[in-house]
Amino acid sequence: MTDNEWGREEGFHRETSDSRDEVLRPEVVVDDKDEAGLRPRRLEEFVGQAELKDHLEVVLDAARGREQPPDHLLFAGPPGLGKTTLAGIVAAELDVAMHITSGPAIERAGDLAAILTNLGDRDVLFIDEIHRLPKQVEEVLYPAMEDFQLDVVLGKGPAARSIRFDLPPFTLVGATTRTGLIAGPLRDRFGLVERLDYYNPEELKSIVERAAGILSVTIDSPGAAEIANRSRGTPRIANRLLRRVRDFAEVRADGLVDLTVARNGLALFGVDELGLDKVDRSILESIAITHRGGPVGLSTLSISVGEQPETLEDVYEPFLIQQGLIQRTPRGRVVTPATFEHLGVAAPEQPIEDPSLFE
Repeated sequence: MTDNEWGREEGFHRETSDSRDEVLRPEVVVDDKDEAGLRPRRLEEFVGQAELKDHLEVVLDAARGREQPPDHLLFAGPPGLGKTTLAGIVAAELDVAMHITSGPAIERAGDLAAILTNLGDRDVLFIDEIHRLPKQVEEVLYPAMEDFQLDVVLGKGPAARSIRFDLPPFTLVGATTRTGLIAGPLRDRFGLVERLDYYNPEELKSIVERAAGILSVTIDSPGAAEIANRSRGTPRIANRLLRRVRDFAEVRADGLVDLTVARNGLALFGVDELGLDKVDRSILESIAITHRGGPVGLSTLSISVGEQPETLEDVYEPFLIQQGLIQRTPRGRVVTPATFEHLGVAAPEQPIEDPSLFE
């Protein structure tokens, strides 16, 4: 889903400025049947993350009562869990505009200065992948977050001078998939830091049923549960699988998504009972069969499956580790007995090395 599609769905329109940020403002007309319209618009519609919702509700209610912007917010967690959605909800709950940009897009301090000077009173500035901000940009961001002021240096050498501009009060909402890469001084300036967890099957089932209603998909409870169980704890994946199963039901069934149709459709698109796809199985087969259970180094595994090491570490490995299928050791990746059982292959005669021996 693109930002433009999301903006239309959320009832916003896009204004693009030369400062590379995107401005989303409320509109009146919203088409609920638009396929991009799967993101919740209000906090009460957001499913899961109960503790985070309680914290956010208190923060937003208090800010509305004081008629001030809330503290800066940082949302962390794996991709697809709702960080961008929550940023949109914050703006909608406060009834203000949201400006969207990302860490890699802000290359120079001047880029950030242009974005900050375009903010309105109490607006929300959303920076995705905030851990990828250049260091010189972070230095400009510190006084803006703390004092709502912007320091600009004019000229060079002995003639250089600094000018400080006042900024309207605003709320910075940051999103990151790698909290450890955020500099300590930047992280400490956020008033609320929350981590999003993977969703349980019941929560995902509710998300699938809600999305089915928006997409006008006829689905029964067992069919929704089957899609939820194979969604890897991630709403984005659940919505994607629902669309694929819907396509399968319309082309090769009578349009109704029941348990049988859901299973057949997911099997057609290569999603197995654990939610593993072709790349996941390729990783497991490489370690379990080609390398006899491991250990295998990350670079070797990356070449074997044809994916970048960063992609393996950030996208695929977290879920495989969570499911108890692989383990990281100082000598490399090893598979567990559950992997051989899932793949339906016999374990090698040599014992799988105990990771504790190398820790």
